[in-house]
Amino acid sequence: MKTAIFNLLAIWIFAMASTGNSEPHTLKGKVMDEAGQPLIGVSIQVKGSKEGAVTDVNGEFSLQTRKRCETLVFSYTGYEIQEVKKICEGDFVKVTMVQSNAQLSEVVITGYSKKLQKEMRQYDMAGAPATQGIISNRMYTEPIDNFNTEDYDHINENRFFKAKETPLSTFSIDVDAASYSNLRRFIQNGQMPPADAVRIEEMVNYFDYEYPQPKGEQPFEVVTELQKCPWNDQHNLLLIGLQGKKIPVDNLPPSNLVFLIDVSGSMQAMNKLPLVKSSMKLLVDQLRPQDRVAMVVYAGAAGLVLPSTSGKDKQKIREAIDNLEAGGSTAGAAGIKLAYQVARENFAKQGNNRVIVATDGDFNVGTSSDGELVQLIEKERESGVFLTVLGYGMSNYKDNKMQKLADSGNGNHYYIDNISEGKKVLVNEFGGTLFTIAKDVKIQIEFNPAQVQGYRLIGYENRLLNKEDFNDDKKDAGELGSGHRVTALYEIIPVGVESPFFSSVDDLKYQKTEVVKSAGKTSEIATVKLRYKAPDGDKSKLIEKAIEGETSSKASENLRFAAAVAEFGMLLRNSEFKGNSTYASAAKLAKNALGKDENGYRAELVRMIESTGALQEPQTADK
Repeated sequence: MKTAIFNLLAIWIFAMASTGNSEPHTLKGKVMDEAGQPLIGVSIQVKGSKEGAVTDVNGEFSLQTRKRCETLVFSYTGYEIQEVKKICEGDFVKVTMVQSNAQLSEVVITGYSKKLQKEMRQYDMAGAPATQGIISNRMYTEPIDNFNTEDYDHINENRFFKAKETPLSTFSIDVDAASYSNLRRFIQNGQMPPADAVRIEEMVNYFDYEYPQPKGEQPFEVVTELQKCPWNDQHNLLLIGLQGKKIPVDNLPPSNLVFLIDVSGSMQAMNKLPLVKSSMKLLVDQLRPQDRVAMVVYAGAAGLVLPSTSGKDKQKIREAIDNLEAGGSTAGAAGIKLAYQVARENFAKQGNNRVIVATDGDFNVGTSSDGELVQLIEKERESGVFLTVLGYGMSNYKDNKMQKLADSGNGNHYYIDNISEGKKVLVNEFGGTLFTIAKDVKIQIEFNPAQVQGYRLIGYENRLLNKEDFNDDKKDAGELGSGHRVTALYEIIPVGVESPFFSSVDDLKYQKTEVVKSAGKTSEIATVKLRYKAPDGDKSKLIEKAIEGETSSKASENLRFAAAVAEFGMLLRNSEFKGNSTYASAAKLAKNALGKDENGYRAELVRMIESTGALQEPQTADK
């Protein structure tokens, strides 16, 4: 008996010693899709246990396990679950996931009518844990068109002006890129975007251009280029580019950020709150110890769910994000007031103070009209707190409201249609999205009527200013972030070219417009002026540059690609100024100007143009 007890005790002691002395093992690898692109947020779990990890922004993972070799299970929304056996410490495994052919399944959404619940569908989750909040790059369906309540402000497309009668063109810069990712969502869902959803300046400014970095104390460099217009060989195309100074992340001032997250019932869809949570986690990974984050949520009421917390306490911030759930109506104004209050209470002098709103814009409780919300934001911006608006979802997406909030709050506006777009905005362009280097940036062009008969600004319809606004420092305008680029295009009708865009007007009775003699003796076609303020400044500074009238022998990749994007935009809008544009010519122009394209954004545009053309141009031919 004693011998048996002794043997059992010896076995127990040996087992305890083995467990206590065993060191954890680390398994590493990378997960990609079939095209070789990294997948962000893939769930990895040790088979038969609760041990797990999630891939980072590069698709890589590091997982601590009790055994040296394990069988791992990989799951991701919209992809087949994969089981990989015997992955051992010291290996760096590469896993390629295959998209699933999962059927659409009905999902009951709390807060919607039974009839609408039957119309709400989304892709089956293919085994990915809901608690991870992981969203794939595949598109999700929402209510059918009968329930579509998306809102867009009407765009009155810019027309041609005679340089002799209207020599000045004045507008605010725009670094927003929401329109491009939003129309991409439509096209990838097999739909043509509404014409008013197509803002050509935001399409053009979605992409990077190879502009030189500024020198000296100026926060940006001004670039100009003149070339023949691709869709009308009788006209010229003028490019004006601004390149913001890129500040290394380590040198950026400390941030005081307040996440303002919509958790109302309208945010329950997989491409809304779950995608918000995944996007926010990407941003948390970029925070430094000197940065601080607070979190305010709003549904029927607003509340503070995370007090201002140091960026070094990332786990605490992630847990607050994981705990978010959707339900209720949307008291957006109450949330905005509370978020700005928290930002003011934790204001960082000489730092970056910003509220980041994540919503579909469907405010329906309390102050909800566009005018009232704009007044609220305009009042709050006086505190020195900037605004970033991140739009999510479809079918009830309020684009017009998002635009007004961002424009009124010294801010920027992005539309996040998938996790890759979240990475672009919150990781790749982290500095430009969140750190302002110049505010109230205005551009005014004076055209030389001796060289230019007429001109048309392509896009920027909702950014136009009166000529008097240029010198008025009280007039609000757009902001430029660290490393951001802004591109504007003018279509120009040279003197002597017959144009159908101009009609005759009777001579004036009381005054005459005459061109000064010196205008005909210069090769300058225009002079560009820019005004801007420091982020904490009240008085603007002036930059001025003359533009020569000779076209270059060969257009740069910058101009060719920007022209291709503009051509695509005019086709989507069915613009009366599209000239000889076709989807084929736009795709060819873009394809021959891909440049470095490290992230594949330009190649994606080419595919979009070609697929849209394949759908549209045969229909045109049949008419």
